[in-house]
Amino acid sequence: MSDIPEREARVFMRAGKRQPLTLVRGEGVRVWDEAGRSYLDFTAGFAVDSLGHCPPVVVATLVKQAATLLQVSNAFYSVPQVELAELLVEHSCLDRVYFVNSGAEANETAFKLARKWGKLHKDGAFEIIAAENSFHGRTMAAVSATGTAHYRDPFTPLMPGFPFVPYNDVDAIRAATNENTVAVLLEPVQGEGGVNIPAPDYLRKVRQWCDEHNLLLILDEVQTGMGRVGALFGYQRAGVEPDIMTLAKGLGSGVPIGAVLAKEHASVFEPGDHGNTFGGNPLMTAVGRDVLRYIIDHDIPANAERQGVRLMERLRGIEDRFPQVRAVRGQGLLCAIEFHEPIADAVNHHCIANGLLVNVVKPNALRFIPPLIITEEDVDEAMVLLERSLADAMAAPAPS
Repeated sequence: MSDIPEREARVFMRAGKRQPLTLVRGEGVRVWDEAGRSYLDFTAGFAVDSLGHCPPVVVATLVKQAATLLQVSNAFYSVPQVELAELLVEHSCLDRVYFVNSGAEANETAFKLARKWGKLHKDGAFEIIAAENSFHGRTMAAVSATGTAHYRDPFTPLMPGFPFVPYNDVDAIRAATNENTVAVLLEPVQGEGGVNIPAPDYLRKVRQWCDEHNLLLILDEVQTGMGRVGALFGYQRAGVEPDIMTLAKGLGSGVPIGAVLAKEHASVFEPGDHGNTFGGNPLMTAVGRDVLRYIIDHDIPANAERQGVRLMERLRGIEDRFPQVRAVRGQGLLCAIEFHEPIADAVNHHCIANGLLVNVVKPNALRFIPPLIITEEDVDEAMVLLERSLADAMAAPAPS
């Protein structure tokens, strides 16, 4: 390995754990390290690289738009921004769009929107019911809304107004609702929480409760959106319509972009209520526009569903052969394998050694979030490598 790790250690503010790899090139579903070794990438930048690494459509749009117009203030109109907003509205149940730079920013914006709606329509109600084991970002409001203690505890005191209830428990939402409740915030599938999939009627029951009590339903689709779960948006699989939805990750397929979408009745911002220096700039909205067009024109969600079914079948086969596996879960190409013991790091160590990149989402769970363009051959290769790595880990655990 080169001197990059040592150089990084001298200058970089270490806020996360690195894997022992320096990646220098990517194409499609593969990446390469400094030594030229290839890895099958089933992390996709943590569900970001929806069309794979360096997809031609993104590269071409970046080159063209970079030579045309990179950044202008949101005080001016921008053609790519309007075109992407039109596409999102046309292909969703929402009516209005606002662009930001990330999923955390998108959620921050959604919280502001809900709180203003509460001032206007619910006598100042401000509390947003959130779920345990959820993840909504790293900014202060987003981490305050995140139902996982180790993300929150180092940064107390947190922003008030985010009571937590168990995920997949409608009765808990009912019990937590009071005169201060303005909204319910949920992920259609909990990604960072370990790929937790609710009962088929869960979101429909939550939607009904929100309608009965004049509450907004906010769906964080930062990870589930853009075809990841086998439909363009997760709410479509659940058979509900949110009042507010947040997007990021796969919308830019490698380019940083986030978006907040809202129904007309929930779109209560007025000039001066919110702003963003870089959000919605011509470069990232041009890419988002062309990524979304590609996803729709090539029916990428259908491929995610097909390959997700195959991936789950292969994971269940591994579950049958390895008693260390407790469960497998998945929807589309958002899947996980859970172990009885905290062996995920050891298995991941051997996955890297065998040429497969996966995500340690919990000490006892691995997550699979590959590019949505993968083929049956990619799935089969990945599962051969995973099975080999699991066997290697049982024979020789990774060094501590």
